[in-house]
Parts: sequence; C-alpha cells; structure tokens
Amino acid sequence: MIIDEQADFRSLLMHHVTTHWPDAIISAYDPTSAGHLPDEFSGAGNDLVLLGSRHGDRDGVDVLQRFLKQKNFPPIVYFGTEEDEGEAHRLRPDAHFIRDHINHDSLIVGLTDVLVARERVASTSSLFVGDMRTGIHPLIKGYRFMRKLGSTEHSGVYLAERESTHLQVVLKVLRQMPGQDYSIGAFDRFLQEYETIAAMDHPNIVRIYDLGVGDNHAHIAMEYLAGGDLRVRMEKGIPERAAVQYIRQIASALSAVHAKGVLHRDLKPGNIMLRKDGSIALIDFGLAKSAKLENEITDKGEIFGTPYYMSPEQGHGNSVDERSDIYSLGVIFYEMLTGKKPFRADTAMGIIYLHGNAPLPLLPTRLAQYQALLNMMLAKSPDDRLQSATEIEEWL
Repeated sequence: MIIDEQADFRSLLMHHVTTHWPDAIISAYDPTSAGHLPDEFSGAGNDLVLLGSRHGDRDGVDVLQRFLKQKNFPPIVYFGTEEDEGEAHRLRPDAHFIRDHINHDSLIVGLTDVLVARERVASTSSLFVGDMRTGIHPLIKGYRFMRKLGSTEHSGVYLAERESTHLQVVLKVLRQMPGQDYSIGAFDRFLQEYETIAAMDHPNIVRIYDLGVGDNHAHIAMEYLAGGDLRVRMEKGIPERAAVQYIRQIASALSAVHAKGVLHRDLKPGNIMLRKDGSIALIDFGLAKSAKLENEITDKGEIFGTPYYMSPEQGHGNSVDERSDIYSLGVIFYEMLTGKKPFRADTAMGIIYLHGNAPLPLLPTRLAQYQALLNMMLAKSPDDRLQSATEIEEWL
C-alpha cells in the first residue's frame, strides 16, 4: 500500500515496484482527497506499507508514529525529507529513504530486505509450517502437499493432492489467523473470495472444491489449471482464431461475474489460466468487489490493479463499474492479437495518462475486422463503451 498526497510520487513508487515485481498488487491512497486514515487503521492484508511524508495538514513523522504504535502493523518503509530524517530515524521504521533521492536499485534492495525479514518472522511463528518432504501438514488434513506455486497478497498457494480421490488441486492457505484483530480484514477478504467464486457455476471460472476453516487457519481447495496462464501463452504468440476464442470465453465469464453484482477489478493475463484442453478459466478474485462489501478504508482515492490493464477511471482512483472490466479485457484483446500492449511508458503515471488521453490503438490491416469492437471496448469514457460483457460475445 502506498500512502502520500502527491500523485506523481505515488506513481513513481508504483513504477519502481511494478518494474521489479510485475504482478504486485498495489493500492495507492491519497490522504488529502480521501481523508486521513483513522488511528485504528491496522494495515491488514498488506505485505508492505510505503508511507510518504506528505499528508496535507498532518506531519509525516506524526503519521509514521501513529502507525508504528499499532500492534502487528505491516512493515513500514518511510519516504521522508532531509529535514525530518533525524526524527524518522529515531522512530525506526523498517526502512527509510529520502523521497527526493530515490535510486531504483537501492530501493528494490531495501524493499527486498524488508520482505525477507518479514518472511523470516512469519516462518518462525507460522501455523502452516509442515514437513514438506513427507507431505505432512499439521493443520490441513486430507491433502498431500506437492510443491509451493507462489503467493498472493495474503495467502500461500500450493499444489496438493486430495488423498481420498488423488485429485490434484490448488490449495490457497491464509497466512494470518482469523480471530485476531489484525487479521480480521484479510480473513474477511479471503472468505469473500471463496464465496464469490463458489457462487458461480460457469465453465470459464475456476472451480472451487472445498473451504476449510479452523480455529487458526483457513484454506480454499480449487481446480488445478495445468495449462499455465495467458501471459506465458502470449509470450509465445497467439493465433488470431485462438485469440478470438479466448476473448469470447473471458467475456462469457465476465458476464456471469457481473450478473452476480461483482467486479473483478484486476483483469490481466496473469489472472487468466488455461486447462489442458485449451479452455480458459478466470481466477484470482482477491480484488473483486461486491456492492455489499464494506472495506476498512474508502474506495475514494484508492487505485487497485495493474497499470497496463487499468481503465482511465480506475487509474485515477474514480468509481468503477462493469465497464472498467470491459476496458481491461479490450487491452488484453489488443495484446493477444498484436503481441504488444496498446500503451507503454517509462512510469506507471505515464501509462495511466496514456489510457486517458492517447488516441485509440489501431490494429494492423489484416485484423481490421476487429477494430470497431476494440474501439467500443477501449473508449475513454465508460458511456461510450460496450455496456455489458454480453455485447462482446454478440459482436464476435
């Protein structure tokens, strides 16, 4: 999470982070337009909080001190000024930089050190440490662990085999413990993700097999998608016919998602998986939002997702609806057809600017039959776009 009143500075940090960690999930918060975060703000669900020194009428060091007083607050990296360097150093954040003198390499090394230290602390107190060599896990019974696949904002992700059926599944295990104050936000989001996906019976949405909740853990068992993600497939090149088939399937999945009153909000090639038979499955609803969901902090002023695939309204932290997901899908469609992203820039802020102001990208002549559809998916104003994912299927 990035907190600072200066939009250019938030975008600069976002660029540094996404350059090194392209799949990082980032929320950017402006304390002047969205309001100061309350003293009880816990930072739950974040691996790092990047705290700038500009907070309108509040002193940055004072905000730093408030957060450091919170029990179990995530690691804080403070970006201060030469004037407040002494005070900030006395408070001992997890890392400290001068905001006007940021070097990419030293920043990434610093953030990596903080993350490594965080993982060491988590591993010594983790309730999910088992003997991975023998496949024994102390809390999640009935599954044989095979290997770790990765991690998300608040979960570890593993390939496992269900002992009763020998079915290979993906186990998503909550890192933090429900029932403790600092974990409540992450636990609620974890359950919301399960409920969001489990409520949808659609061939192009990942299948959920099981939800397990114990006194000190939670896990989701879901379909293992052996075909890899769309990002890898795009690197090899996707034939036109396959690109159209994929976009139809993703649009169909979005129609089902939107029909449940849910927005995905982080649609990108890394969140679109393939099965062995070549069919598409939409995954990772960790940023999905239902109108009924109450978040710990307001959506106003927040930016979620990945800049390359953000709609203009999402990139500026404005309210979004189904048409924002349609825009993201338009970006993916263009990239599948051409092998290139429609908008590129040296900074995250530059990419966001191009989404809102650059001319619509043009397809090569051989793909001209898709230009009208693409124009209606990538229109700058939501009112000028296709209004539902169902319309994409109809056009194709």
